[in-house]
Amino acid sequence: MLYTYTRVCRQRKPAPFTIGGTMRGIDHQENLILRELIKNPRISDNQIGKNTRVPIRTVNRKRKKMEEEGIIQYLAKVNYGESGIGTYGAQISYILKFKIGIQLNTVIEEIRTEPKVKSVFTKYILDSFLIEYSGHIGLFIIIEGKNHKEITELFNSVLLPSLERNHGKGCVVGIEAIPIIQELRYFHNYLPFLNMAGGIIKKDWPNENIFVS
Repeated sequence: MLYTYTRVCRQRKPAPFTIGGTMRGIDHQENLILRELIKNPRISDNQIGKNTRVPIRTVNRKRKKMEEEGIIQYLAKVNYGESGIGTYGAQISYILKFKIGIQLNTVIEEIRTEPKVKSVFTKYILDSFLIEYSGHIGLFIIIEGKNHKEITELFNSVLLPSLERNHGKGCVVGIEAIPIIQELRYFHNYLPFLNMAGGIIKKDWPNENIFVS
């Protein structure tokens, strides 16, 4: 099963692998456009204009501007789980805490140059985030696998050795593993078990339940 999402970023798009950006608000027309794109990322500018009464040229101009500024990001999420194509049957989230002295920019640069980022990690890591954890730099990672045993073996044999190769033995001083039972919500608005059908938000889902800004 394939779901499509419109992700609305609350800041201008920063340079890749940097922190921060310049905030800017959105006007009423942009709010209306974003609401339609959240409901259906594949909707045409013509249909947005019909639904919102915003002139089509204005829709096109404002949508393109928000795309260029990084306010809008489009994503396609493939359901690899048992209710989808069945590649994976389990997920575990890991919270990793690096030892004091490992810097944010160092971690980012190692992510850039790690060969497995584009191969093994792409296959098994569903989501990953840089975090601050009790004064330490850390990682929050969700790994998918056929079962918890496979995920645990992958973490111990591939992911952790990769981190230690890049940052030194003992670089990770804290590990928490939390099995995930079910995913519920994405990007504020998407609840696949409740408000999605055919890869988009259901047409009868009330507009007032769509969060834009």
